[in-house]
Amino acid sequence: MDNENKKQENEGQKKKEKPLHELLTSSLVDIYVGSESTHWTIHERLLTYHSPYFSSIFYADDKKEEKKNRGNKSYGLPDEDDYPFELMVGWLYAKSIRQPKTEKDIGPLLELYLLAEKFEMKSLGLDVVESVREFYHTSSTYPGLRRVQFIYSETDEDNEMREMMVSSIARQLTTGDKIPAHWAQALKRNGQLAVDIIRSIQQWHIEERSIPDVRDGSQSRGRVAAGGIFSAVERVEDSQETHETVDGNMGVESITSGQSEAPKSDGEE
Repeated sequence: MDNENKKQENEGQKKKEKPLHELLTSSLVDIYVGSESTHWTIHERLLTYHSPYFSSIFYADDKKEEKKNRGNKSYGLPDEDDYPFELMVGWLYAKSIRQPKTEKDIGPLLELYLLAEKFEMKSLGLDVVESVREFYHTSSTYPGLRRVQFIYSETDEDNEMREMMVSSIARQLTTGDKIPAHWAQALKRNGQLAVDIIRSIQQWHIEERSIPDVRDGSQSRGRVAAGGIFSAVERVEDSQETHETVDGNMGVESITSGQSEAPKSDGEE
């Protein structure tokens, strides 16, 4: 499926979604997040409508309708971080994502994306991919190596965020004069990443006549002008990797790092 068809399918999915006022029923659920069990109270129907994961948890044993009205239900997420969950709650109620202003803001969005994957929240995941894509486009930058490695370590093939990042890097490497040292080392270590970059380039369907054919002796192969057939690999000491991507926690900020548009948790009241 090409990108245009995917976009139309995603827009079609969003048009079918129920409006917020129909999902704000009286039933609530209590979610406890992180090692300190930050307490969130969320409308049950809103959460379960957007997340099959939570729907299966809260409705798994509800064989009869009256069992759904026994009072608030609760669930713990001790291994999740507070801030990405806060962003998720904000999206549930506002259907929007706080747009990244700097590269450091990408870290929390990637964590949010992984939450969306875990909780099977397709629409949220697509919104996060679009937000990250828009940031790199408008800032005329590309995903850093650590961002790509992080997504590769946490996702499988046929993943929207992974494909977007790989396609971006494929363009960066193809249009550059040199291969950055850190990317050269990464591609040597991660053969799958190298394969995926080639697959991404193949999807461009470049016309054969626009690609130099080194088998044809009558054509200039560029060796004299460029000093060699292959582009140079940047020396390690000359690497231009940005400092913003060298943060051990992928840029994830604390829960107090921004203002949420969603209802406050008990820890904030």
